[in-house]
Amino acid sequence: MSAEHPVCLAVLAKAPTPGLAKTRLIPALGAVGAARLQRHFTQRALRTAVASGLGPVTLWCAPTVSHRFFQALRRAALPVALRTQPEGDLGLRMLTALQAGCGQGPTLLIGTDCPALSPAHLQAAARALHQGAEVVCQPAEDGGYVLIGMRAPQPTLFTDMPWSTAEVMPQTRARAQAAGLRLHELPPLWDVDNPEDLPRWQTLFESDA
Repeated sequence: MSAEHPVCLAVLAKAPTPGLAKTRLIPALGAVGAARLQRHFTQRALRTAVASGLGPVTLWCAPTVSHRFFQALRRAALPVALRTQPEGDLGLRMLTALQAGCGQGPTLLIGTDCPALSPAHLQAAARALHQGAEVVCQPAEDGGYVLIGMRAPQPTLFTDMPWSTAEVMPQTRARAQAAGLRLHELPPLWDVDNPEDLPRWQTLFESDA
């Protein structure tokens, strides 16, 4: 599928800066530990995107591609392009990444907070787009989503959205329906946002070791 019908992949990531990365996990891990986990999650998300074999991968970096972590990724010669996220809320940053990808073809967007996301999940999302869905989402158990993809940018899904709340996926469904968009949903996954999410991550980490 990837050779004849590539799908672009965009990954949004914050730099693993202590005190600024994964702040909700600082009470459990400390600032340095939370930043270390952010570094690991970003590397894992990139490996997952590349391993899917779907198409070109772009890492959208915050605050800037010049951060030493992102430059280390560049020196590692990963098959990943680096771009700086624009200023603005999460919706604008997501929409910008999708607009850039959709200029080349169907695009999937992920973050770095879902270690359960696999290449197979990305491939299933890509198939949904190729089979006629205009938007594809993989909901998160907390009411958001861990993946969104589309064949053309859909600004209505990103403007004035209550990000980081349980209303994100319900509002995405409602807005897609109101706009007449064909939305395909994949089975929900879990992400790691809060200290109570860490035991499940630890279990997955040990099973991967």
